[in-house]
Amino acid sequence: MAAQNNTKKIKKSAASGNSFINFFIDLKAEVKRITWASKENVKKATATVLIFCLIYVVIVGLLDVGFKNLFSVIFK
Repeated sequence: MAAQNNTKKIKKSAASGNSFINFFIDLKAEVKRITWASKENVKKATATVLIFCLIYVVIVGLLDVGFKNLFSVIFK
């Protein structure tokens, strides 16, 4: 029984030689259904990410300088 089901699946996939073309047709249909963010939302999200990255860089930089000075005091 299981062997028959597998042969049917193999025959079906082998018979659909246009699967490569169908992939791109389906891809085009899916892209049309995407709900894109507005320009305003993209600008706000980009600014938020950049500000977060800047804050993160400053915090890591301060920790780096602090630990560098701490190690120089300890190992002097």
